[in-house]
Amino acid sequence: MTPAPGDDALFDLPGAKAAARRKSPKPRSPAASLPIARVAVDTPLPHLDRLFDYVVPDTMDADAVPGCRVRVSFSGQSLDGFLIERVAESDFDGRIAYLKQVVSAEPVLTPEVAALARAVADRYAGTLSDVLRLAVPPRHARVEKEERAAPDPGAEPAAAPSADPPADPDPDPDPDPWDEYPDGPAFIAALRGGGSPRAVWAALPGRSWTDAVAAAAAAALDAGRGALIVVPDGRDAAAIDAALLARLGAGRHVALTAGLGPTERYRRFLAVVRGDVKAAVGTRAAMFAPVRDLGLVVLWDDGDDVHADPHAPYPHARTVLAMRAHRAGAAALIGGFTRTTDAALLVESSWARPITADRAVLRRRAPRVRAAGDDAELARDEAARSARLPSLALRVAREAALTGPVLVQVPRRGYLDSLACARCRAPARCAACQGPLALRSAHAMPYCRWCGRLSGDWRCAGCDHGRMRANVVGARRTAEELGRAFPSVPVRTSGREEVLTEVGDRPALVVATPGAEPAAAGGYAAALLLDGWALLGRADLRAAEEALRRWFTAAALVRPAEDGGQVVVLADPALPATQALIRWDPAGFAERELADRRALGFPPAVTMASVTGAPAQVNELVAGVELPGSAEVLGPVPVHGTGTEGTERALLRVPRGDARALTAALKAAAVARTARRQEHLAQVRVDPTALM
Repeated sequence: MTPAPGDDALFDLPGAKAAARRKSPKPRSPAASLPIARVAVDTPLPHLDRLFDYVVPDTMDADAVPGCRVRVSFSGQSLDGFLIERVAESDFDGRIAYLKQVVSAEPVLTPEVAALARAVADRYAGTLSDVLRLAVPPRHARVEKEERAAPDPGAEPAAAPSADPPADPDPDPDPDPWDEYPDGPAFIAALRGGGSPRAVWAALPGRSWTDAVAAAAAAALDAGRGALIVVPDGRDAAAIDAALLARLGAGRHVALTAGLGPTERYRRFLAVVRGDVKAAVGTRAAMFAPVRDLGLVVLWDDGDDVHADPHAPYPHARTVLAMRAHRAGAAALIGGFTRTTDAALLVESSWARPITADRAVLRRRAPRVRAAGDDAELARDEAARSARLPSLALRVAREAALTGPVLVQVPRRGYLDSLACARCRAPARCAACQGPLALRSAHAMPYCRWCGRLSGDWRCAGCDHGRMRANVVGARRTAEELGRAFPSVPVRTSGREEVLTEVGDRPALVVATPGAEPAAAGGYAAALLLDGWALLGRADLRAAEEALRRWFTAAALVRPAEDGGQVVVLADPALPATQALIRWDPAGFAERELADRRALGFPPAVTMASVTGAPAQVNELVAGVELPGSAEVLGPVPVHGTGTEGTERALLRVPRGDARALTAALKAAAVARTARRQEHLAQVRVDPTALM
């Protein structure tokens, strides 16, 4: 191991002839047993991404335990770090500095999570310190000093809807939700027997998925092992939290979400790391939760982009949990109403087995889905036409609104977020910065979405016309027009300003953006999925996959067809994504999409890394990488978007078998640059979520 450079208070290792005699007001001696501490110092520099050796003074012997937080002298600075392990001697022959302070004797970094963090850093060409910042929440000393009492794990996350589940397990629980899947009972039996089955699960429509996840967690706990569940947002966490409480009873799990606040979140984190509970549910950051004796990891809706962490080294929860299951010998369950191409690849490679329901069960549970995607079908009613409702959608909505709520999914929030010239259809752009123009309300002037400048005197640069039309209608404008088309039906909105959790069973129109759809008591009578072209037409490799994921998520909230539930999607009926929704066949679409990606050399059939930054930075980093022979360099090309002026991006593509060689080469190039004290580095992302 390596000593920290430039430190004082040095001590000769046991292999040296004599201890160094230095003037010190308080002479220190090394600990009698295992005097060498290997520390992960909190520094983001890639060339310092290794453990450093420090001597444990005898005064800190009891507190300096593996996993605790320490402070060390490092190149003339005082830096934080984690004590990874203690050993009898170092392989370094020189002098080594003493630990400066044990910040906390609480072992918050378990050996399993420390090893996982190292593997994740290597997988994403990042540094260990960056991963540890994601894995271990900030310390709250007052919480550590609290008397260890039973936590309140059943309490719902902050801002979650109130619920009143029973305090003890239901003595007469509902039928096992896994009985509806042919392979479901075998999966649960393997979990209960201490096995490690891995599955990709296509959940049936409805809200039974939360109970199914809770049942899987209960089976893992019955085998004496722990369970970790990761979901996209706080609403899903609250739903799983209630399901776990109903099935497990109080005191056996915790919910870890950002809405809890730092103090309560740290309190619950300590309950997990101390082993007070063996089950945890949470959002993305919970993928590193230190659950003891981990026997099951669950990821719900793995296609949601919130599972990709926006902080370096940008790990994805699906990859991290798959690595964690493999390393810990734990079971894995990756589920959702749809199936991603990444999950399809796991099935194809036999890493996991599919769990799906029979077609007869699916037909009984799913709503009826129809497509209406031609502008010629737009209703004659002016209000319905403004809301872009075809005659079929208008008829279905009016019939369904007599018996219950109707969900209207709009792909964009806001009012009118995209404007164009009414004559030549050219995009309406700001005269000052060429940014796109939009409207906030019916009586507002157009404004620039980039610089905020008002454009009340706008005229088209191409044809000098002075009027605009809408390209994309936002949720607020849609709600306004639907209120005119349905004057006797209340209209509610759910989006960024206010996200509804649940609506009742009374007739209403609920206009929601994707991901903000509230559940309805008894299910929606119908759902209208508007402007499918806006989702399918995005310049994104995953446009069709993401559109189908959003459609399935909304359609799963609708009543079964035998109860009158209907879904109308406004998209071309001939498109594969639309047909997959009509047939309710997410697995078939994912398999076809994966085959197309493989033929074209796109992820996840191959591994890609992006290098983004100023042109000189990108060119220098790419030129300095010793790429494997199978690698291809695509670009660099300019990056278009807000705040990306003067930015370029290069893509590096290799077969999946060479992924480790690619990440190692990228890390080596970053190490070489920072070792030369070149601070301005291009951003490196392995498996970027967006390529366009």
